Amino acid sequence: MVNDSQKWLILAATFSFGLLLYLLAPVLTPFLAAALLAYLGDPLVDRMEAKGLPRTAAVVVMFVIMLSVMAGLVLLLVPALQQQLLSLAKALPRYIDWAQEHFAPWLNENVGVDANLLDWSTLKSAVQQYWLQVGSAAGGVVAWLSSSGMALIAALANLVLIPVVTFYLLRDWDHFVTHLRRLLPRKWESTVVQLTKDSDTVLGAFMRGQLLVMLALATVYSLGLWWVGLELALIIGVIAGIVSFVPYLGFIIGILLAGVAAIMQFHEVYYLLLVAAVFGVGQMLEGMVLTPMLVGDKIGLHPVAVIFAIMAGGQLFGFVGIMLALPAAAVIMVLLRYAHQQYQQSELYADS
Repeated sequence: MVNDSQKWLILAATFSFGLLLYLLAPVLTPFLAAALLAYLGDPLVDRMEAKGLPRTAAVVVMFVIMLSVMAGLVLLLVPALQQQLLSLAKALPRYIDWAQEHFAPWLNENVGVDANLLDWSTLKSAVQQYWLQVGSAAGGVVAWLSSSGMALIAALANLVLIPVVTFYLLRDWDHFVTHLRRLLPRKWESTVVQLTKDSDTVLGAFMRGQLLVMLALATVYSLGLWWVGLELALIIGVIAGIVSFVPYLGFIIGILLAGVAAIMQFHEVYYLLLVAAVFGVGQMLEGMVLTPMLVGDKIGLHPVAVIFAIMAGGQLFGFVGIMLALPAAAVIMVLLRYAHQQYQQSELYADS
């Protein structure tokens, strides 16, 4: 049993850790990003090591794979997304004109809302001005970095630091785990190790499996909408894929955005059916193939818990909190399961 002094010591250590995390949040981002990459890559490194490849060589192979995938995504997605944003900026005034000519009369006839009370010319000017600001945002960031020597040095340092720390963490990951296990109190070791394994199962299945599902769905939706001929296929497909970590949310948001875009671009109901077919196929692939194959049924992390964890982490610790949100949610969920089991086995829960 834990005595009162030990309880206060644990409470003080937990509070000190949280305070230290809050104070060091601005400098922790590259280290947490490296730890996340190392965590995601460690299972594959372990498999290569089990097949006879030296640990360092396996890390180098994994490192090359990670850098190649990231570089490929950046080189392919960034120019395409930029082009889509420019297309959206050019198309928005045309969409507003269509809404004024067709949607406003429909609202007036069927809902009784006089949409002509809205100043459409002012709306168009505001939208155009907003997208001009969005388009110049990247240039503003570049100009700010160029004008601020320290900011430029910090950005470059982070870019260099992340892959370096990732390499060393991947190489020594098993040693870190072994040393941490040796530090555990002997009477708690078996319980803590089991809870850690359960947390790893939940977090690993969610982060590795769900990320692959999101990537696959973004690809399916983007290619499908591109086949339909939608101008904003890539943007809508990527958005729908990203938010698909919540069941049906990617489908709902994607089909609404694509439906509105299709009506404004083509002005025909036929294209709504094509959009519905694309998202229907994506939903069937997710439910019947992608999720069972890549994620399985071991997550147990409720979508509402995921959303709350990300929002709460961002509110408390900023970007660092967002990065720590899912690991913290997985650990808390496992601890709650353990507490529930202990409660059911206690005398308080028993009839007698």
